[in-house]
Amino acid sequence: MEMEHVIMGIIMHSGDAKSNAMEAIQHAKANEMKKAEQLLEQAEKELLEAHGEQTGLIQKEARGEKTELSLLLVHAQDHLMTATTFKDLAKEFIELYGRL
Repeated sequence: MEMEHVIMGIIMHSGDAKSNAMEAIQHAKANEMKKAEQLLEQAEKELLEAHGEQTGLIQKEARGEKTELSLLLVHAQDHLMTATTFKDLAKEFIELYGRL
């Protein structure tokens, strides 16, 4: 049960981060830069939470406690990587909208 909890934490925080990043882009597009920056900061906080969950799994494995590879874990990792990339791109979009 603990593993599913960790995996769902990664998925949940990653999904929230991606949603915040997308919303940040929309606010930047509407020239609401302060709100865009706030949402981008929230996205970064969510990614830190997701990354913390992932780090816990990595540390356990480094101590010799093997993690069973499951499709759900792969799915969680995919969400984390996608959200991280999306947040990075959102940051670039916000900067570009800020210059317009």
